[in-house]
Amino acid sequence: MGRHQPGAGQYCPISRALDVLGERWTLLIVRDMLVGTTRFNDLARGLPGLSRTLLAKRLRHLQRAGVVEREGTAYSLTPAGRALEPLVFGMAEWGARWVFGEPQEHELDAELLIWWMHTRLDTTSIGGDRQVLHVRFRDDPKRFWIVVDRGVPSVCTADPGFEVSLTISSDVRSLYEVWLGRIPLGSAMRHGSIEIEGPRHVVRSLGDVLRLSPVAPAVLGA
Repeated sequence: MGRHQPGAGQYCPISRALDVLGERWTLLIVRDMLVGTTRFNDLARGLPGLSRTLLAKRLRHLQRAGVVEREGTAYSLTPAGRALEPLVFGMAEWGARWVFGEPQEHELDAELLIWWMHTRLDTTSIGGDRQVLHVRFRDDPKRFWIVVDRGVPSVCTADPGFEVSLTISSDVRSLYEVWLGRIPLGSAMRHGSIEIEGPRHVVRSLGDVLRLSPVAPAVLGA
């Protein structure tokens, strides 16, 4: 582990842990790395409120503390970093039970939601080498396409020109709530807050294609 930098000034393991993890954004960086983000640009895109300068500072801090290591352009968690998984997802369970209520307008970011969703797709049931999901928000002018080419997902904000496998129409709030486990997908479809267009077998498999957020089990269990 890295050399201890005094913070709260108390000889206590909680105090020492907070010296490493207590700064704003730090645990969100760890959260994203726990679910597979390894590149600086991808970390920055998944944390849009965090400046690139501060992200670099936080990563250097975590490297010095022995939580993160860097090899070339990729970052990864050390054993100490991976050991934070029960803490991070334990916070998700606590948050889901005690403080996670209705979404606030400033928390609803369509582009961030699509970025989170694009790594959580299982398109094997659709078939073919390339699958394209078009997402249209009724309350946001942006349009998004998630292209999965031979298993590699990417996000486009302009029409990539490929045949669309499935179109999802929704308001931003409803898709957030479905993806985070607050509202069942079937219920949202029955009430019309989410509409799906595409071949029948693809529409029927949407529940398998769109895997929910890693924190959805905590929300569902709250």
